[in-house]
Amino acid sequence: MTPAVTAVVLGAAGLHAAWNALAHGLEDRLGTMVMIQAASLAIGLSWLPFVGAPAAGAWPWLLGSAALHVAYNLLLLETYRLGDFGQVYPIARGTSPWVTALIGVTLLHEYLTVTQTVGVVVISAGMLVLALAGGIPRRTEAAAVLAALATGCAIALYTVLDGVGARSSGSAMSYAAWLFVLQSAPTILLLHRRRDPAAAPNRQRAWGLLGGAMSLAAYTLVIWAQTRGTLATIAALRETSVVIGAIIGTLIFHETYGRYRIAATVLVLGALRRSTFRRPWREVVRS
Repeated sequence: MTPAVTAVVLGAAGLHAAWNALAHGLEDRLGTMVMIQAASLAIGLSWLPFVGAPAAGAWPWLLGSAALHVAYNLLLLETYRLGDFGQVYPIARGTSPWVTALIGVTLLHEYLTVTQTVGVVVISAGMLVLALAGGIPRRTEAAAVLAALATGCAIALYTVLDGVGARSSGSAMSYAAWLFVLQSAPTILLLHRRRDPAAAPNRQRAWGLLGGAMSLAAYTLVIWAQTRGTLATIAALRETSVVIGAIIGTLIFHETYGRYRIAATVLVLGALRRSTFRRPWREVVRS
């Protein structure tokens, strides 16, 4: 994967951590999520006249991904309701890379280099260290952990669908625009029944709209990157957002960073530093 693609994915990771912190940190999380989806819907609709429709072969993947994104949005909201940001965010994001790698290698026949494979494992391990920074989850936290794991599985599944769909769409921008429209509209309808976002203070609605713009920008960058690199590597790089999230948790939510999070940061950065090693496993076996 080229340095440019790596930089794009890392930028997307920063945007992702920021909008997730907004979704967690604002008092009216349900109203905020509606505003985030409203921004994604509005921007996606504004793109449609300029990007056209994806190729016919992309639509099954696109529709499946949209359905999974709706499930992800609902799961994410429930995860943040049940658990602390510093615990559930790393679990949700750390589950995705290794599940994506497993699917990519077994079903899509992607080949990872030795260091890419190690990088996926190390980054996932770093996420686990971050999740356990506050100690082993107690029985009362089981529901939050399960919700975070389910969220991570949804992330992995839609990552795979979007990787295949974007490559067969003919245009990553067209695929992204239609995805945001198709997943945001039903999410808004489902959440609006539970909470009217108009009841939220103007300032909070504005933060929600900003979060939506960041969410859309972050995932558009990821979809573009998925057309130029292996899904597992991109998924692992994207989940470095957890390190950024840990820093946000320390600075904004006053969570303790601590030695475990420092260790996890070192693990993740070390994995990133060697992510350009490209010798495939099949070559290692042959040698």
